[in-house]
Amino acid sequence: MSEVKKMDFTIGKKIRESLQADCQSCFGLCCTALNIAASSDFAIHKAAGTPCPNLQSDFSCQIHHKLRDQGFKGCTVFDCLGAGQKVSQTTFHGQDWRQFPEVSEKMFRVFPIMDQLYEMIAYVAEALSYKVDSSLYNKLHLQLEQLQRATELEADALLAIDIPTFRLPVNGLLLETSEQIRQSHIVKIGKNTRKYDNRGVDWMGKNLKGKDLRATDLRGSYLIAANLQNADLRGVDFIGADLRDANLRGADLSTSMFLTQMQINSAQGNLQTKLPSHLKRPSHWVV
Repeated sequence: MSEVKKMDFTIGKKIRESLQADCQSCFGLCCTALNIAASSDFAIHKAAGTPCPNLQSDFSCQIHHKLRDQGFKGCTVFDCLGAGQKVSQTTFHGQDWRQFPEVSEKMFRVFPIMDQLYEMIAYVAEALSYKVDSSLYNKLHLQLEQLQRATELEADALLAIDIPTFRLPVNGLLLETSEQIRQSHIVKIGKNTRKYDNRGVDWMGKNLKGKDLRATDLRGSYLIAANLQNADLRGVDFIGADLRDANLRGADLSTSMFLTQMQINSAQGNLQTKLPSHLKRPSHWVV
């Protein structure tokens, strides 16, 4: 393995913060490429490759400012991290599927793959922002470079990617990162007999108001409608946790790990909720 001469923990932070969707540079791919079943989050069924009826000719949404009121809550939650503009402007060189219908089918198939690559890049970049040991840093750095190279591939090469094969080493590195960083938090917390490993726990609707949950592993946990108001969630690993309608009002998530914009968008919060620097406070959160 080649050595990284100097560990720079600001690189990962800068990359993570740069991963932002630019809908004006995208051809409405989240509104078209994905298969979405009718539910409480989406008012209608929409098959993959079929444009949402609310998508306008300029690829904007005609009900953008009232999506939640009209049953399209899921649209306000989704975040592609910039995968949409990457497919639109780089992979397909600015050819939109309306003017170039011959590329539409392939473009719609590429988007979900790019979306997953960007998700992995976001996680690995965030991991690189933590003060991990040099061995782990080097492995994360190499993994990030591999993922970034994959996003530059041509459409056919992207379609040939086996995403589970990509995810396996990423998952291992993120677990290792979580262990190192959470352990450093636990050491700072001091003597405490509470359980820190709550991976996959079912806390749906549970009242955890004001609880000290620092450094807890909540990877893959079910926190739907849980009351986490004013909870201390610093150093918590949230990978894959379901936070739909969780009450995060006043909660401290300032140093929570692997928390995504989609998770935050699906939860409830307010101006007192403390978030990591790479996440935006959702417009639908109230004071």
